[in-house]
Amino acid sequence: MFNFFKKTSSHPKRLFYSTDIHCHIVPGVDDGARTVEDSLQLISKECGWGIKRIFCTPHITEETFENNPSTLSKAFEILKQETDKAQPDIELDYSAEHRLDPYFLSLFEKGDIRPLPNSYILIENSFVQEAWNIDQQVYDLSIKGLKPILAHPERYHYYMINRKRYEELHSAGLLFQVNLLSLAGYYGKEQKQVAEWLIEKNMVDFLGSDMHHMRHAEAIDRYIDGKDYKKHSEALRGRILNDRFFL
Repeated sequence: MFNFFKKTSSHPKRLFYSTDIHCHIVPGVDDGARTVEDSLQLISKECGWGIKRIFCTPHITEETFENNPSTLSKAFEILKQETDKAQPDIELDYSAEHRLDPYFLSLFEKGDIRPLPNSYILIENSFVQEAWNIDQQVYDLSIKGLKPILAHPERYHYYMINRKRYEELHSAGLLFQVNLLSLAGYYGKEQKQVAEWLIEKNMVDFLGSDMHHMRHAEAIDRYIDGKDYKKHSEALRGRILNDRFFL
C-alpha cells in the first residue's frame, strides 16, 4: 500500500540510540499525524535515523484530547498493521503523554492508563503554569509503582526563569526527557540553552523526537547533520536510558 521505507535504507543520518519514547504519530487522535500515510512518512524518517523501536505517545489532555487506552488502541492497531506490512523490523508500541490535569487524575484513580514498559509514564505540564500539585502527583505515581518522566522540561518558561526548580524536581525522582527539537534550536535559543544546561547538570535521562509532522522531521534531519548534534551526542552517549528502560 505504502512505499516510504525503501527510500531510507541507506540514510546517512543516524542517532546514537535506537528507541524513541515520545512522538505523535498515531493518526487522527491529537495534533500530530492526521492520516496513516502521514504516520508512515514519519516512521520512515525514524527508521532512517537508526530508530528500531518507537513508543507512540499521543496527548491525553482535558477538553482537547480526552483520549484513553481504549480509544487510542483502535487507531494504533490500524497503524501497526500497515507498519508491519511496510517495515516488519520496526517495533511499534504505544502509551501516551499525560497532561497533569483533572482528567488524568480521574483516569489514574480508575487505573485506566497504559504506562510505558517497566512502569515508566510520560507526563507533561501545561505551558501556562506548573501543575499546582505536581510534587504530590509525582509522589502518588511513585507510591503506585510508576516511574514518572517529565516531557520537555526545557520548554516550560516558568522553569527557565527558576532553574532551581529543575534541581528540586529531578532530585525528588522525576526523570527528564528533552526534545531533539529543543537541542536543534527549533523552538528558540532559550529552549536550546536550557536543554544544554540540563545536559551539563546531568539531568537529561531520555531524549525524544516529539515529532508531530514533517517539518519536525526535517528540522531533526538538519540537526543530525550539524556540529551541535556531534557535541550533544558525545555528552549524552552512555547516559540516557532510551535503550535500557524497557529491559
